Amino acid sequence: MAREEDLARIRAALRRAGDVLVEMSRRRVRVFHKDNGSPVTEADLAADDLLRAELPRDGEGWLSEETADDPARLGRRRVWIVDPLDGTREFLAGVPEWCVSIALAEDGVAVAGGVLAPLLGEQILGGPETGVTLNGRPVRASSRARLAGGVVLVDRWALRRRSGRVLLGRGFGVRAVGPLAYTLALVATGRADATWGRSAKAEWDIAAGAALVAAAGGHVSDAAGRPLAFNRWPPRAPGVMACGAGLAREVERLVSEEAARAAASRRRP
Repeated sequence: MAREEDLARIRAALRRAGDVLVEMSRRRVRVFHKDNGSPVTEADLAADDLLRAELPRDGEGWLSEETADDPARLGRRRVWIVDPLDGTREFLAGVPEWCVSIALAEDGVAVAGGVLAPLLGEQILGGPETGVTLNGRPVRASSRARLAGGVVLVDRWALRRRSGRVLLGRGFGVRAVGPLAYTLALVATGRADATWGRSAKAEWDIAAGAALVAAAGGHVSDAAGRPLAFNRWPPRAPGVMACGAGLAREVERLVSEEAARAAASRRRP
């Protein structure tokens, strides 16, 4: 019953944040830039304010891409990990894949998650005790035993680099997606078979998706195959790998080959 209450809180918060973002997507919004050059809009900040007021209760911690990090969260058992608008570039470009991502971590494990892509009309919600639903309908991760004939998701920008293009012609389809939270949600719902990335990932980008993939019976780990841990300092994971459970070994091999190619390339004069 307690987890159902957590999921009800996530569902309500997703809906309210989604309503705010949809309304703001219909007009021009102010755009700022972070120190690393990435954009943040008044829509990101409005959704963040709403979620921060809606979700944490006494004794619960908070970690969001758009809120200054409070080290007090490290001493909390239950921590909300949020990206109020994953896919700011897509939001600004009118690409409908942007989403709201909410996860609850307990003792470092993502135990509940929700991803809402309001312009696509998709809400993915769940946790290990309850399973995963897509708009209220139960779903599962891929049951494939081999990637051949399946679909691998890659970052939209990765296809512009050689590291992304080497996946083409390998016997499986390659689809480009922008927001990582939505990418992981697609794996959790079985509409894609695998995704991975070796670069460091912010916790707010992967926590909800990790909870969903695990709850849907899939495999999720860091890029080296180790379990993901959340509410850490710094809030980064060493890559991510997500797939149907029967694909884990094959995906691990592909990630290892990719890492070896990258290392060999760096050694070349």
